[in-house]
Amino acid sequence: MEIERKFLVNEIPNNLNQYEKKEIIQGYISIDPIIRLRKSNYEYYLTIKSKGHLKREEFELTITKEQFENLWSKVDSATIYKTRYNIPLENDLIAELDIYKGDLKGLITVEVEFTSEKDSFYFTPPKWFGKDVTHDNRYKNSSIAVFGLPKQ
Repeated sequence: MEIERKFLVNEIPNNLNQYEKKEIIQGYISIDPIIRLRKSNYEYYLTIKSKGHLKREEFELTITKEQFENLWSKVDSATIYKTRYNIPLENDLIAELDIYKGDLKGLITVEVEFTSEKDSFYFTPPKWFGKDVTHDNRYKNSSIAVFGLPKQ
């Protein structure tokens, strides 16, 4: 089970180079159900997600580079390119800051995963976080891959 909140970003934190960084390429084989292919640095994943916003089922399978390349021809969406920084927060939480590239340049989001819904409700975002878009379908990566940048 994945319990996650997503936010826009008011201000990018300083010194990003001190945090773990991943270059991500991802595309969607399907958005109903959500079936995603992702390359993260030199790791490859096939992910299936249920519908939902804050809380949803997620099954992630590590695959080989060859499997990724063979499945990539099934992608039925635009490719998402982004750089992800994993920024430690209080209470052992991690902010996953995504800076999008290419056609999505200018979009910057941050996600935080929680162990319980209760923890997600009591979370106080840092000042650099912006508007909470957890329940806004336009900011789901699967939607962005199909429809592009959300209209503000």
